[in-house]
Amino acid sequence: MPKLTKLLIVLILASAACSPAEEATPSQEQNDRFTPLEAGVLTVGTNLPAPGFWNGDDPSAIEGGFEFGIAEELAERLGLEDGVKVVNVSFDALVAGQAKNFDVAFSQVTITEDRAKVVDFTVPYFNSDQGIMVRKGTKVPDLAAAKNLQWGVQASTTGQAFVDEQIAPVKETRVYSETTQAFTALQANQIDAVLLDTAIVLGQASQPNSPFEVVGQFRSGESYGGVLPKGSGNRSEIDRHLEEMRDDGTISELGDRYLKPEFGEDPAKVPYIEIN
Repeated sequence: MPKLTKLLIVLILASAACSPAEEATPSQEQNDRFTPLEAGVLTVGTNLPAPGFWNGDDPSAIEGGFEFGIAEELAERLGLEDGVKVVNVSFDALVAGQAKNFDVAFSQVTITEDRAKVVDFTVPYFNSDQGIMVRKGTKVPDLAAAKNLQWGVQASTTGQAFVDEQIAPVKETRVYSETTQAFTALQANQIDAVLLDTAIVLGQASQPNSPFEVVGQFRSGESYGGVLPKGSGNRSEIDRHLEEMRDDGTISELGDRYLKPEFGEDPAKVPYIEIN
């Protein structure tokens, strides 16, 4: 994975009256343009659990993951010697602009115009559609079948809006504050299907002894972006590094390392259900 190395140039002058001069390192220059919440640390918010994106349920004991890898790489490129500090935040509070105890949050947050009114977004780093997760054996061949399901969604997600506005099911959608609550309800037969980003439900369905499977998805053309508090002065510097990571292949490498094994299937191979 590409890394920025520290370069120290010392100019030794011939005159004894002159002291050595040194250039600022790239990391020092970057720090002048980035002001962390806590000195030397990139404080990153997320909503756990999120298998594949963040491997682990305890913020202090994360063992890898796609978004965690992005955060670690970003911290290094920003020259933050103490790396990443992870804080667990409510997804509702995050997209409502109410959570501010972080420099940037990576939490599979889809960029939308409404959300951009209360938070700032980085450049996109991941594309996703909306996946249908059911108990094994449940069939969802078309939109007509989808309309007759009892749906469960996580509150304040684009999946919730998609169910209500695009699927328009016969039964009232059940809304949960956390993804884990929706998954538990699905396992307990309280709902028939969960609609979330395809990558997320593929990760859940691929867990050992999972009773779930992903049987389809809807085209939504969504992209994930990092979330910053509204008006953050750090946006341009974070964007610059994310664009470099995208262009030099770092983000792609992290996807290959963490997402492909977690999903157990290429999201693009999940069949699409057409709305029209």
